[in-house]
Amino acid sequence: MAIAKAERLMNLALCLLGTRRPLSKRELRGSIEAYLEATGEDAFNRMFERDKDDLRELGLVIETVENLDGETGYLARRDSNRLPAITLDAEEAAALGLAAKVWQQARLAGAASGALQKLRAAGMPEAEDTYDSQASALEPRIPVHEAAFEPLMLACRDRRPVVFDYRKATAARPETRHVEPWTLECWRGHWYLAGWDRDRGAERVFRLSRITGKVRSRAGAFTAPVPDVVTVRETVESWAGETATRSARIRLRAGCGYPLRARAQSVAEGADGWDELEIPYGHGLDAWLVEFGPDVVVLEPADLRADVVDRLRAVAKG
Repeated sequence: MAIAKAERLMNLALCLLGTRRPLSKRELRGSIEAYLEATGEDAFNRMFERDKDDLRELGLVIETVENLDGETGYLARRDSNRLPAITLDAEEAAALGLAAKVWQQARLAGAASGALQKLRAAGMPEAEDTYDSQASALEPRIPVHEAAFEPLMLACRDRRPVVFDYRKATAARPETRHVEPWTLECWRGHWYLAGWDRDRGAERVFRLSRITGKVRSRAGAFTAPVPDVVTVRETVESWAGETATRSARIRLRAGCGYPLRARAQSVAEGADGWDELEIPYGHGLDAWLVEFGPDVVVLEPADLRADVVDRLRAVAKG
């Protein structure tokens, strides 16, 4: 069945690329054997529409033209379907190959592999795979476990507003949020959505793991301007705690919290099984410290300690 469909798609593509004038569905049906074998006009129409969509998904630019008699015709102009010369060097090709490997566990795996195949067919040099999984124990990966990732990725791409239920770290129950999604960012192994919160009339960042239920798309255009990519990325980093404005002192159980130790500005080993660390303090640090549970005690500042206690109490209440 797969071979038959591939042959049918190839024949349709050759017909559309080989004609100098638009061909009607009637003419295409008479030129392709698989269409002639279709039982009934409805079956042929469904088959043709699926094939046309599949070819467009593969990158073929198909034009729809209406003649003087009102009949619709189709063609694929060669100049519209010809890739420009590929001028990537070996290092650039290696960078693209590495980027494609990163997405092997995510929704973009098929698109990334397909893009590489098209570029190689157009003349992109074959780069030596330094990160071959058979030769290295380390491989680049961006894990995506949240069900909200795919619908939000598509909504960001298509500029479509969304609605979802979101539970803040300090809240016992989720609440509905109406958002115009801008971009997704991965930070410290967690995915974040940056966008415009319509209910609050302000820019907000949401952690995908706190989205409950399904993400629902909504019709209509965005009501707020979309910032450039750099601004959005900086916003995500700031809300996630990347931007540090001061320092905090914490006690950390010995042998625990290695990510905190990696960021520490100083570490004083204690004799009681607890070490004292000075770490950068920025927005979002309280949420990060809560993840380490009973292995962390905040000493100062007092406002950070209070925020961590509030979050822990919210978690205890369920």
